[in-house]
Amino acid sequence: MDFSATVILAGLIVALLWLFSVRNSRRYRLPPGPFALPIVGNLPMIDKNAPFKSILKFSETYGPVMTVYLGWQRTVVLVGYDAVKGALVDQADDFTGRGPLPFLVKATRGYGLGIGNGERWRQLRRFTLSTLRDFGMGRKGMEEWIQEESKHLRDRVNSFKGKSFNPTFLLSQTVSNVICCLVFGQRFDYDDAQFLRLLHVIAEVLKFGSSPRGQMFNIFPWIMDHLPGHQHTVFAQMEELREFIQVKIQEHKKTLDPSSPRDFIDCFLLRMDQEKDLPTTEFHHDNLVATVLNLFVAGTETTSSTIRYALSVLIKHPDIQEKMQHEIDTVIGQERCPNMEDRKSVPFTDAVIHEVQRFLDIVPFSLPHYALYDISFRGYTIPKNTVILPMLHSVLKEEKKWATPFSFNPQHFLDHNGNFKKNPAFMPFAAGKRACVGESLARMELFIFIVTLLQHFTFSCSGGPDTINLIPEYSSFANVPRRYELMAKQR
Repeated sequence: MDFSATVILAGLIVALLWLFSVRNSRRYRLPPGPFALPIVGNLPMIDKNAPFKSILKFSETYGPVMTVYLGWQRTVVLVGYDAVKGALVDQADDFTGRGPLPFLVKATRGYGLGIGNGERWRQLRRFTLSTLRDFGMGRKGMEEWIQEESKHLRDRVNSFKGKSFNPTFLLSQTVSNVICCLVFGQRFDYDDAQFLRLLHVIAEVLKFGSSPRGQMFNIFPWIMDHLPGHQHTVFAQMEELREFIQVKIQEHKKTLDPSSPRDFIDCFLLRMDQEKDLPTTEFHHDNLVATVLNLFVAGTETTSSTIRYALSVLIKHPDIQEKMQHEIDTVIGQERCPNMEDRKSVPFTDAVIHEVQRFLDIVPFSLPHYALYDISFRGYTIPKNTVILPMLHSVLKEEKKWATPFSFNPQHFLDHNGNFKKNPAFMPFAAGKRACVGESLARMELFIFIVTLLQHFTFSCSGGPDTINLIPEYSSFANVPRRYELMAKQR
């Protein structure tokens, strides 16, 4: 058989398999959606640089619960507050499944809290939350660590003496040092070359995951694995992170004192020892490496990107920056470190920080969920093995829930008396049982670091406010803010 005949035959087989899967899916009452092509599904109809825009366009025709095909993968997308809350909160048990995102599966080798399901996820989540709380997450102990790190940040910003600098890696170091204290029991000096290298890798990984090539890897991993390209560099870099974590685990094993655990790794090692004879244990080396990787990456990039975006917003809107500084000076002053008790006394500052998170919309599709069994939802069936995307973008920018969803507006979080008001559609950390485990830590970091910076500095850039573009540089898996050189004038 010649080559062209082989290609035709292969094409026919693929088309038949596609038709079979589509016909098979008619057994279910699937949510509606656009017509999908064999192999590529709806991909040709989706804007690769801003996929959420295409999905929103589909929902105008097919409603808030719809089926799209990302390549072969059947995907149900939930659009708007009512649909997302209805799934993640009201039917929380049905929607705890996490999708086997190929990029994350390869990076973690299928282990860890991030993509775990069933008993693995339950055990690791319970352990991680209780251990982080034991080390002060959301409490006074953690607050003191963040306050201490904020002094290092202030001193480093001061060292630039009002000259232009790029804050990207400084903010990554600051935020990462907090998670490093929790996980590794130590902070790293801002001049530590290895620490800087690891943060560079984390930034590259997020950038790749949000690029069109990264999305193609998630849809066609078996093809991308065999094609040349940047994906191979990114996975080689991920190995650097894994090796760093493995070295830290070995160091912890040598110095472990069972009567006095120092951090997350120590606690995990003690649990591993307790359950070493239990065949069904989830406390083993592979889950430790992957869970530490989850915490290290997630606990670094999202919060530091949000603070960096906040500084861009304040340069873009100097009147907002000035109003925050006036409120902070009046309530807290410039001498002492801010604490979480202060938050209720600075409602405008709190509103701005919330609005930064809403407007940035850092993970527009959330992390993918997954149907671990057939799910009945709103009169439809979501069949087992379907990927589910709760579209956080459509909640954070829903016109029914926000007065000016596509404008930066702190009034979204203030009542007519200027008091802070909550909005149930504020879901930057997702919702339900798979919401971000580090939510209380991130809230604390955002408040203390941003307030500390504004106590001591006024931020600007050489080109002026009009040169700042708040539209993300990359927008797919994550919204990655643009990088700017900025100036911090001491107050």
